[in-house]
Amino acid sequence: MRPALAGPAFTGLADALPPHVWFCVSAVFHYLGPAFAVLLFDQVGVLGMAWLRIATAALIFAPLTKPWHVFARAERAQRLLLLAFGACLAVMNCSFYLALDRLPISLVAAIEFVGTIAVALVGLRSRRNFAALTVAVAGTLLLIDVKWSSDPIGLFWAFLNGALFVGYIVIGHRVARAGIGIAGLGSAMAVAFLVVLPIGFREALPAFSSPQLLIAAIGVGVCSSVIPYICDQLAMARLPRASFALMLSLLPLTATLIGIVVLRQVPGVTDCIGIAMVIAGVAFHKPAANT
Repeated sequence: MRPALAGPAFTGLADALPPHVWFCVSAVFHYLGPAFAVLLFDQVGVLGMAWLRIATAALIFAPLTKPWHVFARAERAQRLLLLAFGACLAVMNCSFYLALDRLPISLVAAIEFVGTIAVALVGLRSRRNFAALTVAVAGTLLLIDVKWSSDPIGLFWAFLNGALFVGYIVIGHRVARAGIGIAGLGSAMAVAFLVVLPIGFREALPAFSSPQLLIAAIGVGVCSSVIPYICDQLAMARLPRASFALMLSLLPLTATLIGIVVLRQVPGVTDCIGIAMVIAGVAFHKPAANT
């Protein structure tokens, strides 16, 4: 079943472009949105920003995917899957921002990536893919300057986010393969909004009295939860879970590049070597024949 918002033109574009293209778009926005979100923490608070991010995505998806129709027509197993997906999105986004508020984005990205290695290892079927994963991981370790913080609360949120990110991959992949794709994503986002509704609303209130701040927060929501999640679903629908998990090694690369553009953090020689190794690992990877 094709996602509810997919018209003929969108469907043709989704099928014409390789799934790797959709993943790369997602990889860029995965950290671009949060990088801008950090700049708004002082105005709307951490949980307020998470609330605005999820609320924006839920409101955009609602008229396009009609989650109430999806839940009405879904089977019991699919409903439970969507509820789990929504709860995972809600807690993951909140824990991600709570971690970013206390730890460097490079450290949060490194912890987030650790869990994806296990997902990739589960589906590996060849020495070539194992070698590709090894190269990508080695490049990532070079790329990220992991400075363990003495902040146990920050580390707790970072590790919780990393664990939930694995859940996002596993559950999201099942949603994509169940044939409900983006329609299911819209339904899960509605569930996520209900979960965070009482949590960050109070902190988000200042945004409603400042049009400029509200527009900025909406932009963060689109960049963080609309564009990347749609692209993830389009990629997951056509890539094996192990292949998708391996390609997530690109995330530290995009975090570094976004750091250059947004935060003016220029990488050193070691960082450049790490970037090259990550790209080589992903290029050397060969997806499984069966998906």
